[in-house]
Amino acid sequence: MSSSELRWHPFLKEWVIVAGKVQERPVLPARKACPLCYGGVEVPNPFDIAVFENRYPSLTKETPDIVPWEDEIYKLEGGKGICEVVLYTMDHDSSMSRMPLEQIEKLVLVWEDRYKDLGSHDFIKYVFIFENRGEIIGVSLHHPHGQIYAFPFIPPIIEKEINASSEFYEEKQKCLFCSILDTELSEQKRIIYENKYFVAFIPFYGRYPFELHIYSKRHLGSLPEMTYAEKMYLAEIIQKITKAYDNVYGFNFSYMMVFHQKPVKGEYPHYHFHIEFYSLHRDKDKIKYLASVESGTGTFINPLPPEESAELLRESLRGLENEGKY
Repeated sequence: MSSSELRWHPFLKEWVIVAGKVQERPVLPARKACPLCYGGVEVPNPFDIAVFENRYPSLTKETPDIVPWEDEIYKLEGGKGICEVVLYTMDHDSSMSRMPLEQIEKLVLVWEDRYKDLGSHDFIKYVFIFENRGEIIGVSLHHPHGQIYAFPFIPPIIEKEINASSEFYEEKQKCLFCSILDTELSEQKRIIYENKYFVAFIPFYGRYPFELHIYSKRHLGSLPEMTYAEKMYLAEIIQKITKAYDNVYGFNFSYMMVFHQKPVKGEYPHYHFHIEFYSLHRDKDKIKYLASVESGTGTFINPLPPEESAELLRESLRGLENEGKY
């Protein structure tokens, strides 16, 4: 199957992507065979930050071999979308936590550019920027990189957030996300780091061990709405948080970093830009796997109280500051 399919889940009422090309992706090749290194199959020329379409995409630009259909229960459409890879640096052994701040600043500008460019396609409704780091997360290539999926629909978690924030505004006449941020700032129990424009905290309702959210202090919906200064401070807080993660247990911390922005089509005045980090580490040598309860019911069990993980991350930042690595 060369094209991606969208198959409708009739009782969850959400799309499932079926993508055979993903099965062909290389998995953890030897370093000398890394396709993302300079001189490899993807980037034959030197680069600073590189962006290219994924060779093994979950969504495909064209779906010529898919004939849409539906019956009383099932529905099938072409999985028309765009999947891109973003290479952070030529340094194979680097990471978000080790890159110079200037490199992350440039990366934020690249993310903004891709959000706008991909969102300009008439068949794209949502642009999702993310990074998977670490083998336990499922990374297949170690070279520092992230990905961008441009969806032909609004993904279900984003849709839930949009609906919840709209309902909250209708009832309370204020932003749900701003209210959460105000509560966290007043309690200070779960705040990890704060700069001029952003706050990083462990959410009261965190589902994963060390789950962390970064909220913009100003109410805005996406990267293009930020001032240049805000984008630079976003780079700074991302660097601080990834450094703190790596310093918690003294090894390269595995995580998922996901950008939650407003959809690229339509008006969503009550939605609020934020970044979420998820980790499966629950201790130095223990992993929180998502098993039957999480996968079968959608109910998460977090074995590490958010207040405890917040204190561990604060201690990590204090340690970095004392060592002059802050």
